[in-house]
Amino acid sequence: MVEKIIAACDGASKGNPGPAAWAWVIGRTDGGIDRWEAGPLGRATNNVAELTALERLLEALDPAVPVEVRMDSQYAMKAVTTWLPGWRRKGWKTSSGSPVANKELVVRIDALLTGRDVDFVYVPAHQVDGDPLNDAADRAASHTARTQEPTGSDAGAPLPPPEAPTRASTPRARSTAPSASAGTSSGGSSGRRTRPSGGTLKARFAGRCRCGKAYDKGETISKNPDGWGHPTCV
Repeated sequence: MVEKIIAACDGASKGNPGPAAWAWVIGRTDGGIDRWEAGPLGRATNNVAELTALERLLEALDPAVPVEVRMDSQYAMKAVTTWLPGWRRKGWKTSSGSPVANKELVVRIDALLTGRDVDFVYVPAHQVDGDPLNDAADRAASHTARTQEPTGSDAGAPLPPPEAPTRASTPRARSTAPSASAGTSSGGSSGRRTRPSGGTLKARFAGRCRCGKAYDKGETISKNPDGWGHPTCV
């Protein structure tokens, strides 16, 4: 009996869009890392990086061997497990009739999945005591997005360590207004790090995310500083 491979893949974009990269890791039976690879994408969105990571992982694996793929991207997960069959039936159009975002990658992944035994498992990102394979893929993708240099176990490279915080929580030198005023400003200064307060909900109407890609009616969306869009684009 062929033993199932346990793997994880992840993408990163520093700016969304911005310097981006993909990464995948394959686990050992003892829970460690057997091999891994990461590659740069230049300037791309997080969704492109997530889909590319899955594409490169499937290309690297023997299609005859069952595999469990762990991902922290709700967009990539739903694209391949929920939306893809409908997109294919509609000629790679969404329910609203608009072209599927990242069509080339989606079509390629569809072809790579044909005839294979693949189980997709969603794992939340950045959790204390979270999935170690997902954490390794996240670190590799994030590091390569910054360096824009390919790397991996075949090159003898060690897995990158966890990222240190990039900004200290210090007051902005140019700010003269009270903090409440700064929090309600619509100017979008470079020091702001706003987060949605309402969680996620189902879209009542089709719309367009800040990343430039459309979302469908009924799709899960989140509030961001520019409106509503994909949870991964917040």
